Amino acid sequence: MSGLVVRPRRTTLASSLVAAVLVVLLMALVAPGARAATAPDPFYAYTGSTPLAQMAPGTVLKTRTTSLHIIGIPLPVKAVQLLYRSTGPSGQPTANVTSVLLPPWRFGAAKLVSYQSFYDSLNPEDGPSRAIAGGGISLGGAISQLESGLMVPLLLGGYTITISDTEGQQADFAAGPEYGMNTLDAVRATTNSPLTGVNGNTKVGMIGYSGGAIATEWAAELAPTYAPDVNRRLVGAAMGGVLVDPAHNLHYVDGSSIWAGVMPMALIGIARAYDIDLKPYMSDKGIEIYNKLEKASIVNVLGQYSGLTWSQMAKPQYQTPESVGIYVEFANKLIMGTGGTPTTPLFIGQGAGGEIEGTPGDKAGIGKGDGVMIAGDVRTLARQYCAAGTKVQYQQYDYLSHTLSALPWLPTAAGWLLDRFAGRTAPQNCSSIAPGNPLTPIPAPGG
Repeated sequence: MSGLVVRPRRTTLASSLVAAVLVVLLMALVAPGARAATAPDPFYAYTGSTPLAQMAPGTVLKTRTTSLHIIGIPLPVKAVQLLYRSTGPSGQPTANVTSVLLPPWRFGAAKLVSYQSFYDSLNPEDGPSRAIAGGGISLGGAISQLESGLMVPLLLGGYTITISDTEGQQADFAAGPEYGMNTLDAVRATTNSPLTGVNGNTKVGMIGYSGGAIATEWAAELAPTYAPDVNRRLVGAAMGGVLVDPAHNLHYVDGSSIWAGVMPMALIGIARAYDIDLKPYMSDKGIEIYNKLEKASIVNVLGQYSGLTWSQMAKPQYQTPESVGIYVEFANKLIMGTGGTPTTPLFIGQGAGGEIEGTPGDKAGIGKGDGVMIAGDVRTLARQYCAAGTKVQYQQYDYLSHTLSALPWLPTAAGWLLDRFAGRTAPQNCSSIAPGNPLTPIPAPGG
């Protein structure tokens, strides 16, 4: 059998993935909550004499081998970790890490899955590379520790998997373009390493949910211009729970019961990425929250800042985020679709039952979402790409929230991606995608 082209095999693999996600969610509930202090890992520091600016993105800087670990337990799966040259949000050269999981066997030619984790943290220690190498387990790191379990069915199917620390070594949470470049350069580094078994002709598929969807989508839209060498090998990109226009999402979760704490997390991550100081615009309460969350994970905020609003965090003269010029400048850079148009087929899944997770869907200009992501924004992005000629298969889960939408999305997305590797024609339902919200940039304060 070559390339996993038999449909029963695809069905079995997708079913295994949904079973794995259920196990991961269960294990997350009982994961230890403390991590012992550890010394900095020298692997993450580039110490070579050649300046990073003189190297091509995707250049391998360091290599080490380890085993895939799940909640600290080593499995008989080889992992090659690569420190590689990438690019920061302002175009500066950076060094980042990806972990390449090698399958125990292959069926035909090598196939590479770029899996984007939803680790969502402001703490670099929570990155998936630490988890895969068996780093200490914390509540914040439990997501990436346990998410590794989702990889086992793909590995058994003969796929090589690369998993980048998409947020970079500063943990620039929610800084979408950086996520995308880190993802594409991880594919390049995986291709450039002689230890991974893939090469410049290996087909590549991308997949990610939530925070992983940020990386997947931005990688897909940046690939034609930033990494055409990767783009020509892409078979498809599957994403779910998509952050299309962060400025809209700030208003959507503003004052919500579960997701409001993601607002200061995103502000911290984006300000860090673009080297912006937002504290002059913040109230005393805002500065207190900002300082408290500088190394927080999403598990440190969900449901813990119920009712938090922008107006509580800002000084009286900045009662809307649109009144802060520097906020407007970076928020407009983060609207998906502004970096280019994907040429690879897309599968996009999005929930619209956010009331389940405590976020009303009745705000003007926003409408329904999954509790944190906005369905109308995602539909507009999908229609925009359809109009440009991209094949888009869009699926909306009208009565499911962000967490619950992951369960039907995962097997569908996995099956869709396996079909792309098998060479089947990508489906599209562009003509039936309902209109959504405008994605126009925010005007500068004062016109």
